[in-house]
Amino acid sequence: MLARLLRTLYLFQLTLGTVLGGYLAQRAMQQGDSAWAWLWLPAVALGVPLLLQVAVLAVSMLRARNQGSPWPLWWRAFAGELRAALQVFLLRQPFPVRSNGVQMPLASGQTPGQLPVLLVHGYLCNHRVWDEVALALRKQGHAVLAVDLEPLFTSIDDYAALLNRQLDTLLAQTGAPQAVLVGHSMGGLAIRAWLRAYGSQRAARILTLGTPHQGTRIASASATANGAQMVWHSGWLADLAASEDAAQRALMHLAITEQDNIVFPQAEQVLPGAQVTRFSGIGHLQMCLDAGVIDWVCQQANLPGQPVDKA
Repeated sequence: MLARLLRTLYLFQLTLGTVLGGYLAQRAMQQGDSAWAWLWLPAVALGVPLLLQVAVLAVSMLRARNQGSPWPLWWRAFAGELRAALQVFLLRQPFPVRSNGVQMPLASGQTPGQLPVLLVHGYLCNHRVWDEVALALRKQGHAVLAVDLEPLFTSIDDYAALLNRQLDTLLAQTGAPQAVLVGHSMGGLAIRAWLRAYGSQRAARILTLGTPHQGTRIASASATANGAQMVWHSGWLADLAASEDAAQRALMHLAITEQDNIVFPQAEQVLPGAQVTRFSGIGHLQMCLDAGVIDWVCQQANLPGQPVDKA
């Protein structure tokens, strides 16, 4: 569903850019600049979707900036988040490539006893946000299954049954009794909703990246059910937290970035009893592509870890 939505959106943007570029090219020719007039068409056609990405990202960065955080880190995060957005939203997610099954470890990197990993994407994303993470985990000997959360706009509680079915598939195909569950953004909340509905017996560890555990102020105007549940200090989040005990929280390892442009206030996205690792100079979507974060995911999937600050 998301892939079709993105393809339709970008087709509209390209069409708009082509019409505008054609108009500017015609004007340039009428004014006697025929040598370079043809450049207007491809430049504007491609420029419209690119400029829209830059504009949306710039607004989100300005809204999220913590006054105590230095500008150089935000500029670094802006550059990294722009690369991530162009790569994921323009080149990957509109074109899903999947086998609809469990990706077994790469033959050259199989490690006996490695736990399987279930990857759960966030709001307005699909499984392709996990391309680098899945490859890194498979190289270390983990079987991997990346889910697609659909429908896009529904209660986060509705994803619990989907995750349970996918987890059953993963465990059945690998023969493992437990798995590591990894969620980015809303995906972390979907995992916690699954935990509330089905218990923690099959979860060896839960990792969340940039998840709005306390909500985010950017969702205050959301018109969707799952968006409303992620509003800062929402009642749904309070009920979710109240359902968890100390043993479940001990399974949780949270990664947050101080320059998160979607989930903010950033420093408050913690949960009592859960371990927290902080990263700097990284944007929200970029967490799924950043080498340091991917290394952290691989380490957490393999060995007990301690909270670390990553500059």
